[in-house]
Amino acid sequence: MIGRLNHIAIAVPDLAAATAKYRDQLGAQVGVPQPLPEHGVTVVFIDTGNTKIELLEILGENSPIAPFLEKNPSGGMHHVCFEVPDLAASVAQLRASGARVLGDGAPKIGAHGRPVVFLHPKDFDGTLIELEEVGE
Repeated sequence: MIGRLNHIAIAVPDLAAATAKYRDQLGAQVGVPQPLPEHGVTVVFIDTGNTKIELLEILGENSPIAPFLEKNPSGGMHHVCFEVPDLAASVAQLRASGARVLGDGAPKIGAHGRPVVFLHPKDFDGTLIELEEVGE
């Protein structure tokens, strides 16, 4: 079902400072900040050649990463994102196996302009999983 690892997301308390560390200390190619109000975050993608790192910062009062940063004030790994060819088929298969899709289960458009869903971390050994549809 899952394809390649699309990105690893890291929640950070200060997006500008985190971006500077990756750019200046690690020599990474960093993107520009993208506010995603529908997801309650601002993101910056870092291209590592074989995948991406997504830095996440709180955007708005109801940001879903706010509780995570309250528990982890210096930040940390938030989720991993895998590509799938058919999101609806993947969700159906996962639900049939007992996995829970977060929210109302309907896909949202993610930072790459493609449909995404998140899977409950309790169903995947404490790891929040994002699935992103990329087609065949």
